[in-house]
Amino acid sequence: MASLLNLKRRIKTAQNVSKTTKAMQMIAASKLKKAQEAALTGRPYVEKLTEVANSITAKVDPEALNDYMKRLSKGNEKLVLVIAPDKGLSGALVTNLTRELVNFTKENKNVSYVTVGKKALGSARISGGEILASFEITTTLPTYDLVYPVMKLVDDNFLSGRVAEVYVLYSDFQSVFSQIPKIKKILPVEFESQEKSSEALIEPAPSEILPGLIRHYLEINVFQAFLENYLSEQAARMLAMQNATENAQDIIEDLRLIYNKTRQEKITNEILDIAGGVFANA
Repeated sequence: MASLLNLKRRIKTAQNVSKTTKAMQMIAASKLKKAQEAALTGRPYVEKLTEVANSITAKVDPEALNDYMKRLSKGNEKLVLVIAPDKGLSGALVTNLTRELVNFTKENKNVSYVTVGKKALGSARISGGEILASFEITTTLPTYDLVYPVMKLVDDNFLSGRVAEVYVLYSDFQSVFSQIPKIKKILPVEFESQEKSSEALIEPAPSEILPGLIRHYLEINVFQAFLENYLSEQAARMLAMQNATENAQDIIEDLRLIYNKTRQEKITNEILDIAGGVFANA
């Protein structure tokens, strides 16, 4: 049976772990509210922008469509923008992303990656394939500036015909208890078919508006993926740290029971030794 000193040390260690995980849980909870506000506020804007872009596209002649809406490569190369946290301790979030990426690479060949987040780099290495660039996403709420260098790489590879399709992989926030890895095709841009309508008068011409609109549509979708992934990270980390805190408390209680039992046993043995000595001298 463990000595009292070792039990005290183990209890102290478990208490320190509990304090650390509790602090990390509170930090994640404080970030969660701001992240949730940013991500959920952006969803209606993305939906409305998609609706407007779809409507404008329906008014443009197919031959005048933007290059982002055409398949410029004759091959079947694919580029995946992988978004993941910079840090771990977020439950199964990174594992689920990696599994989704591995499954994608099994079904598709000639896949290259642009990673955002240190954990995304590890996932891409596991999946195999060329890593074109890697960015850190930091531990704060993503800003729109992060989109520009990523989109430059996307432009360089897609518009030049080096890759035929571009996808983005991130954790889609469903609720505080559910974050699902989602892989979404963003290039070439495809909208649902819509009949041409002459009800709305657009100035300038739809063909002039479309290039800038599609570019903004792509940037907003990538930025929304950053926000969704950051929100998922905070929710997953908060729950993971909450579970770790509860587990540490359970261990502390079990160790205290063992400590009290061992201490009582030691006291009883000492009393028995004293009593035995008294009877032996009688």
